[in-house]
Amino acid sequence: MLDPTLVAADRRAAIQAFANVITPGMMVALSTHINADGDGCGSEAALAQLLTQRGITVRIVNPTPWPTMFEFLLGDDVEDASSRGVDALQGIDALIVLDINDVRRLGSLADAVRTLKVPVAVIDHHVAGDEPVGQTAVADTTACATGELVYDFATTLELEITPTIAQALYCAILTDTGSFRFSNTTPRAHAIAAALLVAGVNPEEMYRRIYAQVSVGRLQLLREALGSLEVDTTLGLSWIAVDAGVMEKFDVTSEELDGIVEHPRSIAGTRLALFFRDLGYGKVKVSFRSTGTVDVQKFARRYSGGGHAKASGALLTGTLDAVRARVVADARAYLTSGQLPD
Repeated sequence: MLDPTLVAADRRAAIQAFANVITPGMMVALSTHINADGDGCGSEAALAQLLTQRGITVRIVNPTPWPTMFEFLLGDDVEDASSRGVDALQGIDALIVLDINDVRRLGSLADAVRTLKVPVAVIDHHVAGDEPVGQTAVADTTACATGELVYDFATTLELEITPTIAQALYCAILTDTGSFRFSNTTPRAHAIAAALLVAGVNPEEMYRRIYAQVSVGRLQLLREALGSLEVDTTLGLSWIAVDAGVMEKFDVTSEELDGIVEHPRSIAGTRLALFFRDLGYGKVKVSFRSTGTVDVQKFARRYSGGGHAKASGALLTGTLDAVRARVVADARAYLTSGQLPD
């Protein structure tokens, strides 16, 4: 079995340089992308507790509220100051941004972060965006999740992985690998998961908390989304959409949209799946998922988006009908030629 505590030399060096910037006695803010997912939340919760072990005071400052489904990761010891917005960035000695490397994905915090006079560091496993966030980075696209890099931070600096930290890291890796189903699931991902089970994670309890507490509204939302399903079987393209106001209609939160795009991706023969969500103010969020060799990260960058080769997203301006028509046409051209249209 792989020893999950073994960290590659270049990653270890980056962590040491990172640790030299974030030193004991500091007040440090942690942040992640809008609509934080399991990797963003798990990485933040774990790192907050690890930094506390080093004598660092930590607060979480996210651009959108902490998702209800991941509240159990915060416990009683991690301060979530996200409701204070940019004011919560006042008086900090450093900022650490996790699970993104493009400042625009910090949403309402982006402008404030651009003008910060304190060190800004990044821990991330995505391809760097057009406007990278910080000056110091622990970044590696071969990591299965940002949680893997936070795990390496703990082992490199010989910090204690308590049961609550192990739970947060397991959530990060579990969710970002699609429960160990996606192509980013590596032997090391399984080895780290095994180490986290030894550290106190209960996998059945984690499954229940993350995947088995679905609201009725979520199922009603899914029914409506699937009602819009369209499939191009010739090209292997599938897409679904939801209108503005759907969240209010079914009394659900944005986190309950997570995973819906996996349904069109699961259709036999699908190479590229799209999920369009009308935000209601002239903006449409598009989620891209792929199978096989289709690189949706490359496709999403056409719209100033980004992510991974198999899972990316972008925010486009326009009506739902206009954005859907444009992106579907581009997707057809991309699948036909393997090249982005001019």
